[in-house]
Amino acid sequence: MTTSKHAEEKAFLEGPHSRGRELFFLFKVMLQFIKGFRKFHFLGPCATVFGSARFGEDHPYYAKAREIGAALANLGFTVMTGGGPGIMEAANRGAKEAGGRSVGCNIVLPVEQEPNKYLDRWVSIDYFFVRKVLLSKYSFVFVVMPGGYGTLDEFFEALTLIQTNKVKNFPVVLFGVEFHKKLHEHFQFCVKQGTVNEQDLSMFLFTDSIEEAAQYIENNAIQRFHLRKKKNIFPIKLLGERKEKYVN
Repeated sequence: MTTSKHAEEKAFLEGPHSRGRELFFLFKVMLQFIKGFRKFHFLGPCATVFGSARFGEDHPYYAKAREIGAALANLGFTVMTGGGPGIMEAANRGAKEAGGRSVGCNIVLPVEQEPNKYLDRWVSIDYFFVRKVLLSKYSFVFVVMPGGYGTLDEFFEALTLIQTNKVKNFPVVLFGVEFHKKLHEHFQFCVKQGTVNEQDLSMFLFTDSIEEAAQYIENNAIQRFHLRKKKNIFPIKLLGERKEKYVN
């Protein structure tokens, strides 16, 4: 995000401003959504992979994310990520190398985050809340790899949307048993304290196995929602749309 964009979003979160300024901001947010909708309208069902931008190519989690991207592509999904480096790049790379489709929803930051080189299609978004909607809107699967605050935010939002029936009960995979061990223990503690229902722990698969994750996704996404290889959504030429042959 440029300095002015960053300052603008901070100002918006500070509280009320003039009606004209609020309306102008509303239109800018709407344009961001339209930009994303136009870019991703013909993707078909996606699998979104969340994870840290900080892991380099030589890190074991990068290698695992690359394998996961390939596995998701082999299941027929378009692999979507936040479009940046690290885990995001690895998942996109794996999908691309497996012959699948690879897309990203990049965020513009004060320290510029460039889209990674393994994307077939991407969009750069100014606002985090718009980006989070786009990352969820097109996905039937959420795979959460090791990461920091941003990754955990995306994970908890997915669980909250499912728990409150705001989205369908899509499969969520929490990958990395050792990395997430304390987090999983905290969930069990929450159950004991009565703040989380025990059945809510079944809303995600906790695993280190790509094969187990792939089978879980096939059973709870592909078979459950009868996902198909082709999606019959046709472009409207007057809107400047054109359909590309994405893998579903």
